Amino acid sequence: MELVANSGVLGKNPHVTEPVLDDVNKRIIEQLQRDGRMSYASLAKVVGLSEAAVRQRVQRLLDTGVMQIVAVTDPLTLGFARQVMIGLKVEGDLRPVAKALAAVPEIDYVVICAGGYDLLVELVCTDDEHLLNLLNDTIRSIPGVTATETFVYLKLAKQTYAWGTR
Repeated sequence: MELVANSGVLGKNPHVTEPVLDDVNKRIIEQLQRDGRMSYASLAKVVGLSEAAVRQRVQRLLDTGVMQIVAVTDPLTLGFARQVMIGLKVEGDLRPVAKALAAVPEIDYVVICAGGYDLLVELVCTDDEHLLNLLNDTIRSIPGVTATETFVYLKLAKQTYAWGTR
């Protein structure tokens, strides 16, 4: 299991309420990013709190959306032979296009960005025919999408979520 911490949005952002990332919570997150299955007892020993206090803190971090604990799979071992990143150029408001893309089950990542593309999306497909259908019939048919460029993954060299809490 991997842990995804949304700590980058905290700090001095005026849109975020009082941050819950004190030094103890940061250490809890860092430990869970290394091992999302770490027991509360083990966490308690590392951070110097009781097991109950650690359980409470972890639950608060989950409840507030600061972090989530998820299982990360390897698409290739599950029969998904094609993984791609697609850069999209969009005309008009980006948000409805991003929302429409986020509703597509095969798309696991949608980001509004600056630069050569307005949006980046990641797809996991069973094969090239599946990719073609998604690209042609689903993605390019969304109102506002003006251009796409597909980047086919040949080999995943690194994927980690253990960036800490900085």
